[in-house]
Amino acid sequence: MSDLDENAVDAANRESIELLTLELMGKPLRLITDSEAVQRLYWGEQLVSCAELASVQISEIVHRFQLQLHAADQADTTVSISLNLQAQDNNLSYQLWVGERQQESGQCPLPRDGHLVKAKKHTNLIGLAALAFKLLKSAKVVKAVLAGASVAGYAWLFSIEFALVLIACLVAHEYGHVRAMQYFGIKTKGIYLIPFVGGLAVSDDKVNTRWQDVVISIMGPCFGLIMSLGCWLLYVITDLELFAGAAVLGSLLNLFNLLPILPLDGGHVLKSISFSMRSWVGLSVCMAGIGLGLWISYTFGLALLVFFLIVGALEIVFEWRQRQYSHLVPLDTYGQVFSAVWYFLVSAGHILVIFSFADSQNPILSLPMKILGS
Repeated sequence: MSDLDENAVDAANRESIELLTLELMGKPLRLITDSEAVQRLYWGEQLVSCAELASVQISEIVHRFQLQLHAADQADTTVSISLNLQAQDNNLSYQLWVGERQQESGQCPLPRDGHLVKAKKHTNLIGLAALAFKLLKSAKVVKAVLAGASVAGYAWLFSIEFALVLIACLVAHEYGHVRAMQYFGIKTKGIYLIPFVGGLAVSDDKVNTRWQDVVISIMGPCFGLIMSLGCWLLYVITDLELFAGAAVLGSLLNLFNLLPILPLDGGHVLKSISFSMRSWVGLSVCMAGIGLGLWISYTFGLALLVFFLIVGALEIVFEWRQRQYSHLVPLDTYGQVFSAVWYFLVSAGHILVIFSFADSQNPILSLPMKILGS
């Protein structure tokens, strides 16, 4: 008799509470907990995952298992199933993943055994920032207000025409993130434009694998590269420096986002690759990225970036402390190499756009190349 079968027999003798029931491939998927704080996940009558929580107190847990699918006219295929659980105030938030796509999400009552608890806020500053951000997300009209403020701010710095083109570049970048989230079935809250900062693609759901984190992070700069190349082509056709400025500054902004610093896109790619290796390697590489960010902040006087670096450093430390309970599936060696090559190719594309205007007599067009060469 297997260990899972023996656990199933033992569970029958304990008081059990059914926390959640979902439908998965024609069978019920049931999450059950007992009086000894043991969670069991059944697919039909088959026990597919078991987690003992008696000696721990954590904020999230994942039940992951493999299903063998049989088809009459095709070879058998194996599908990875994940049920991710996160403790909130009085609820347990869940996401059901089938392969790389999220199939269902929602909430159920939080068990009263006290082993799944809401994650503590790192600092009061982070808590206040999270509260303010929730207020932003709750008011749809704020999107329009922030977009209008962004257009007005960039128009004040440059011109209304250039402001509109620059906003289009920012929206293209953020839409890349949104499109990747939608591909994986992750619910999105939309795009928020922040004056003189950039934009944010917001989602309440969590990713399930390091690969998803890489794709969602890098698709923003990918769409930004497409937009920059489009503006460069319009400049070649029309000879209007408006499009040249949008191309070169758009690439500069995307290249800044690709810096290997959390919470920038490049930092998420770096974290996904490095934390897929040995955890101490991931911590060392990510902290080196923080150090690089502090040096850049000091060199160019980027005070706002210091705040982002503090948030990123807290994220790294928190993930390091929770690494043994992480629900994220790491990248394999192929995924690590592919992600790194993809990252460098997108970065090289933006550098080429900037380099193409290096000899321009217009100081705005040649400025990004001077920054890269300094």
